[in-house]
Amino acid sequence: MTPGSIPARRVRLLDLSALHAPIQGEIDAAIQAVIQSQQFILGKPVARLEETLAAYCGARHAVGCASGSDALYLALLALGIGAGDVVLVPAFTFFATAGAVSRAGAVPVFVDIDPVTFNLDPAHLAATLSRQRQAKAVIAVHLFGGAADMDPILRIASQHGLTVIEDGAQAIGAEYQHRRVLSIGRIGCLSFFPTKNLGAYGDGGMLTANDDDLAHHLAALRVHGGLERYRHDWIGINSRLDALQAAVLLAKTPYLDGWTLARQQNAARYQSLLADARLPVVPPRPAPYQTRHIFNQYVIRCQRRDELKQHLERCGIGTEVYYPIPLHLQPCYRELGYRAGDLPVSEEAAAAVLALPVHPALGPGDVDYVSQCLAAFYR
Repeated sequence: MTPGSIPARRVRLLDLSALHAPIQGEIDAAIQAVIQSQQFILGKPVARLEETLAAYCGARHAVGCASGSDALYLALLALGIGAGDVVLVPAFTFFATAGAVSRAGAVPVFVDIDPVTFNLDPAHLAATLSRQRQAKAVIAVHLFGGAADMDPILRIASQHGLTVIEDGAQAIGAEYQHRRVLSIGRIGCLSFFPTKNLGAYGDGGMLTANDDDLAHHLAALRVHGGLERYRHDWIGINSRLDALQAAVLLAKTPYLDGWTLARQQNAARYQSLLADARLPVVPPRPAPYQTRHIFNQYVIRCQRRDELKQHLERCGIGTEVYYPIPLHLQPCYRELGYRAGDLPVSEEAAAAVLALPVHPALGPGDVDYVSQCLAAFYR
């Protein structure tokens, strides 16, 4: 089958206009309420969002901040991680995970990933730690909406005296062994970038914690290290969540579970169609411990990835490569001494992954159309 023989349609990788349209009135009303209040920074909407999402994530506390990247950095600051310290991070994830470590003055050490889940491989974590003597923490990323294998990660970290930070930027509502991520490690980090399952109208982030004193510390660090006017107990940063963004998120939160269900249904449809087609494509396969995968992205491994991406674009289908360069091979980390071949699973993933549309606003037949176009390419 050629692209011209398939009914032409447009399938966006993400369609925020279609997602927001049914609830636009609610979002607009929430925004207007903040404008009328003239309280634009922190305030009641942020406090309500923190309470709502702490409960949603199964954590005692949530602390809003300006972005997911800042959430990671604030977590490291609160844990006292800085110059000379080592933090272990997966080599295959978004740059912010490692960038926060460098921003704190620490050194990222990269760990290879599990070939099925794309998440940090506990066996390689243990092997890497056997060669490290200055490690202070490990950041476990729940990539693409699927939980990392937290039990062995926590066990290995405990054996080496490390703190575990959860990077759940793509995983709000995901579960590990029926337990919500962002409530398992010492600190959890969230992003509300507009493309996330729960996205703001700009940047926004949040931290979760179960320790009262730690949550107090995090809340102070986001406002220059102090909760009293002109008193600074720590050296913090300016990373406050805007009330406007909190209002948008509060309006959208009641719909999050429904959107997640639609993503899961779209993913299940892909699984069925791709299995039947017998293509040289490996769809994502949630591990048994990933008891609630939220599919922030639906990422396949495929042959001739770049050619396939171009073919799908000609068919009107939006795709993206998450991520084309593993972190250990990024130019800015050249001085760390990594070479191609050092972390082969991450490198193989970077060469073969492609994200397909899975968002909850997909129309009837969109998943079938994408699957038909995939099959046409490999015939």
